Amino acid sequence: MVAQQVAVQAGLRYKLYLEMEPHARSKPGLSSTNTFIVALVLFSFLLFALETEPTITGSARQWIVILNYAVLVAFAVEYIVRLWVVGLDGRHGGMMGRLRYALSIYALADLAAFLPELLWLSLPHTGDDERMLMFLRVLRLVRLLKIARFSPAFDILGAAFKRASSQLLTALALAMALVFVSAVTLYFIEGVGQGRQQFASIPRAIWWAVATLTTVGYGDVYPVTVWGKVAAALIAFAGIGVVALPTGIFASAFSAELRHRERLRHQHDEAQEIARDVVEEIESSPDIVVTRREAKGPEEPPLL
Repeated sequence: MVAQQVAVQAGLRYKLYLEMEPHARSKPGLSSTNTFIVALVLFSFLLFALETEPTITGSARQWIVILNYAVLVAFAVEYIVRLWVVGLDGRHGGMMGRLRYALSIYALADLAAFLPELLWLSLPHTGDDERMLMFLRVLRLVRLLKIARFSPAFDILGAAFKRASSQLLTALALAMALVFVSAVTLYFIEGVGQGRQQFASIPRAIWWAVATLTTVGYGDVYPVTVWGKVAAALIAFAGIGVVALPTGIFASAFSAELRHRERLRHQHDEAQEIARDVVEEIESSPDIVVTRREAKGPEEPPLL
């Protein structure tokens, strides 16, 4: 009886593992369970938006609260099930393997998606904690990572960013240096030279430099002197390069990552094709099977 129960439990665990883990499925696409989870994440964002509408009151507001509780409980159940079935993955076997999984980015996102808000709503509190509740609701944005788990596009973006991380850091350092030089230039031209309060210090001028170099140009702060306008024009032209440089770097890395993955896929397909041909040739030609005695070679004569 106990052995039968263990077998049934192992079978249920394996089925849930195939449903919950995208990489364990042999078929492409999402399982029905993961499709439901993605729909639940999108539905939670809809509830989040409706909660901020002040005209929704009465029974409609109560239904939103009840549905939000249901979503939190569903995410809690999902998290527990994932911890239960992840042991079937060779990378996360045993207690240490589960601990490593619990500390991964996706598992932490699953935990943050329900635990803080669920604890807050379950514990008694006063009515003066609306700001804290709203902050906890903002944590629902981490649920986007639940969707990222099922999308290979996010993996490609992460790999491309890792591939171009050093070049992007160089571009960022160049941009920060250009922002500071631009702020110092306008500080001396407009602040020290003209006494304008908008450029009275380098930190104030940095706001103008950031808005100009990122090509936003809000227009709330601008130079009025001739030399200030000339410097601002040169800085604005430099801003085009500041925006274009990291964009080109990341686009090149993204394209290289796509080519790399396509090459790996072709190599995998070719290896499978060769393996199938070898198996078919062996099955159709029994004469090439070498006996164990022939494979060992001739026996050596005994020593006298």
